[in-house]
Amino acid sequence: MNHYLILLCTLLAGFAGMEGIAWLTHKYIMHGPLWNLHRDHHRKDEGQFLEKNDFFFLIFAIPGIALFLLGTIYKSFPVIGLASGITLYGFTYFMVHDVFVHQRFKWFRHSNHPYLRALRRAHKIHHKHLGKEQGECFGMLFFPGKYFREVSNKHKNEVHVPGDRY
Repeated sequence: MNHYLILLCTLLAGFAGMEGIAWLTHKYIMHGPLWNLHRDHHRKDEGQFLEKNDFFFLIFAIPGIALFLLGTIYKSFPVIGLASGITLYGFTYFMVHDVFVHQRFKWFRHSNHPYLRALRRAHKIHHKHLGKEQGECFGMLFFPGKYFREVSNKHKNEVHVPGDRY
């Protein structure tokens, strides 16, 4: 098999696997024993830019860095592909969660795509619970279909003005 095909397949597997790892970690670690680091993400103080929750960036970066190092030392395309998938997921997480959903940077503010509207709605539902119990919607890219139906039904009932982005 071609080395680049192996690289691509392991990259995709690493990216897809990270959604499951992110869901499990969010539900059972962040809303569990490491709630003290995640709490401020649910109860943010006004004007607060950095959160204790941001330390999870470092925690999630360590496996990718370690795999890049191992893959480089042993010249292993599968290991470098896996490291690339993990890193790409981390970048996607930053862009979707921190930039798009929470608007930590004021980019992508006027998106009207149904998937992105549903994603934002699912995350809003996750944040309606201020405590670590009774949470829902722990993933980032995949969430229950009911959020697509909600934004679709709301979209059908709205009056649209030409040129209006919302």
